[in-house]
Amino acid sequence: MSRWHAIVWPELRGKLSAGAALQPLTWLRAGGPADWLFEPADLADLQNFLASCPAAMPITLLGAGSNVLVRDGGLEGAVIRLTGPLADIRHAGDVVIAGAGARDMDVARYAAEAGLDGLAFLIGIPGTIGGGLRMNAGAYGQEFCDIVISASALTRQGELIEASVPDMQMSYRASGAPEDWIFVSARLQARPGDRAEIRARMKEMIASRGASQPVGARTGGSTFANPEGSKAWQVIDAAGCRGLRVGGAAMSEKHCNFMINDGSATAADLEQLGETVRQKVRDHCGTELRWEIRRLGRTEAHANSQEPETG
Repeated sequence: MSRWHAIVWPELRGKLSAGAALQPLTWLRAGGPADWLFEPADLADLQNFLASCPAAMPITLLGAGSNVLVRDGGLEGAVIRLTGPLADIRHAGDVVIAGAGARDMDVARYAAEAGLDGLAFLIGIPGTIGGGLRMNAGAYGQEFCDIVISASALTRQGELIEASVPDMQMSYRASGAPEDWIFVSARLQARPGDRAEIRARMKEMIASRGASQPVGARTGGSTFANPEGSKAWQVIDAAGCRGLRVGGAAMSEKHCNFMINDGSATAADLEQLGETVRQKVRDHCGTELRWEIRRLGRTEAHANSQEPETG
């Protein structure tokens, strides 16, 4: 039993669950439960929740769960998922305003239907707007920093702030925004375009992704960020790691920068596989691969100690 299970919460309008399973909420389908899982009804409900959280309680944001590996001991404290109004999408002129819980692909489709171009690349990012802001996600030669005008975020105390791209210090697959910021929405710059042409381009992107990536498998997207001057999959392949397996986890034969859970993998299997690949690549060519998948939570061995581990 976690020390956080004894908390008495105020009246909240959203859904609050104790000991919530996180496996169904992550693409890798592995890992332990959250002490608490909260899905706020709206912004005010989220602010009320944050104001009620003990200062020492860890808080984790979980979006689409596409680039997250939750360790087998689960996540200490509270996990927050943004749904409902916090996942809404609308536009004003050529600016798209999207809740941080909105899926990137839904934003891309919304913009296309509205005859707005410039956001089509989001169709290839299997995450949410909040996650994209946090890691400056990208695809097809574009990144979030190319389209973000500004973002709204809550501090740990529930204070609403507006942040510009310089404030977020976006770089390749990373952001310098404070770790305790909770992004709640973003204003994205689009431009007028032809609906049919945008739809056709997105269809090509989807087909390209399906041809080169293990779509439909239990995966977490790209495991490692591309090292400077090369591609992660190239150094992984050269080190002989295509198809490498640890327990129920394997590097995809189709795209060897993707980890696959065959249905029996533990989070420990997946993390050990990734670390083995990093070591083999280091030994082969000296390249230090950086995890793109976020590894969160407690190992099973440390679950009873309540000491969180981060990757």
